[in-house]
Amino acid sequence: MSKIPPNAKRVFKGEIFEIYQWEQKMFDDSTETFEMAKRPDTVQVMATRGGKLLIAEEEQPHHKRGIGLLGGRIDEGEEPLAAARRELLEEAGLTTDDWELWRTYDPAIKLDWSIYFYIARNCRKVQEPKLEPGEKITLKEVSFEEMLGIFMKETYWQGQFTCDLLRLKLEGRLDDLKTKLFPK
Repeated sequence: MSKIPPNAKRVFKGEIFEIYQWEQKMFDDSTETFEMAKRPDTVQVMATRGGKLLIAEEEQPHHKRGIGLLGGRIDEGEEPLAAARRELLEEAGLTTDDWELWRTYDPAIKLDWSIYFYIARNCRKVQEPKLEPGEKITLKEVSFEEMLGIFMKETYWQGQFTCDLLRLKLEGRLDDLKTKLFPK
């Protein structure tokens, strides 16, 4: 569901971002111009195979992102799960029938953007990856504990996911996520 009010006007459209503005009534009855950016929603996939988590070491022409999860933008009209399936296939050549939505994040107040985190269990290779011209991805298989170490570093870009991992650790519930990823 969009955070942008229906009376907002689009004032800029780029390749990824759009900027919207609207008049907002204040508590003292004055009005101010409010603004919000919009971008396509994205998916992140926690893919597992043989007791390991598959993560991506990724590089793009404008920066080396480092290590993260597989995923990308949801195409217009595409459902989040369909996008997660597509990204897993394109970036890793993998598929599975065992999917679960783990969390959805809305990372910023002034940005209309959701990130869907999926668990994809028991992945199997069905083709070679079909990367975009601006992607270099190398898959790495890591244990749950290695994944925690990687995603707790400040170089990992998805801070809300890291906060959830820390929260689960503090609450003594990290095993809940591990069990979701690797059911007995």
